[in-house]
Amino acid sequence: MGDRARGGCRVRAPQGATGALSGRFRTTRGGGGGYGSAGDRAGGGRMKAEFWHTRWHENRIGFHQTEINRFLRRHIDTLGPKGPVFVPLCGKSRDMSWLAERGREVIGIEISPLAVEAFYREQKIPVDRVGRGEFLEYQATGVTILLGDYFRLTAELLGPVTAVYDRAALIAMPPATRRAYAEHMARLLAPGTPVLLVAPFSLKDPQSGPPFAVSSSEIQEIFADHFTVEVLECERKTAEEDPQLVEQGLAWREEGVYRLCRRAGREA
Repeated sequence: MGDRARGGCRVRAPQGATGALSGRFRTTRGGGGGYGSAGDRAGGGRMKAEFWHTRWHENRIGFHQTEINRFLRRHIDTLGPKGPVFVPLCGKSRDMSWLAERGREVIGIEISPLAVEAFYREQKIPVDRVGRGEFLEYQATGVTILLGDYFRLTAELLGPVTAVYDRAALIAMPPATRRAYAEHMARLLAPGTPVLLVAPFSLKDPQSGPPFAVSSSEIQEIFADHFTVEVLECERKTAEEDPQLVEQGLAWREEGVYRLCRRAGREA
């Protein structure tokens, strides 16, 4: 089926399976590192782990949302039946607690120990810490977080998940790293696994970030080899409606909400 326009986003009719595999989290040995590794392989534009450590140490975390994401509230059914939800580059997102309160087991991965420690402290969740190879696993009821590099995570270490929620991972990636991010996501997931992806877009410098602006056409391009892509909604705000856009020097911004689904028979 062809695409049709909806605001500044484009909608592709869903193709392929919508089911998801059930399972539970299991642990094994894995590797750790920094987000720079895949950036090197992607040909530049890397962001080393030190960058994120500095942002958290200096509390420059404008990307963190203090409220539950409104698009997650609207589209939680996209994540399918109850089961483990993977949250890449999770930070200290309250969305994880919100999902856990609704019966979902959450498995996050994060590079900053300050972010992980802050999550459990602020949410008042008792936590145990267990070494898993070069990863440190924070184990708690409802929310488990692996401290380490997303690009070194393996499907064996992650274990089977029924869905993925990405509100802040793709938009943290410089342009040169995004295809590597999508390909690695494909390696982690079983066919049929849905992904709820939220990504803003505006006419700012594409190298200005994070968070970076990612267009609908780019999302279609970088994920198309391994995922179907469907636009669920596109919300546009002007500077008159959102004073924060004035502070950022933007006349408008769109937020696209996408449902991806891991294709069958496509090896990453």
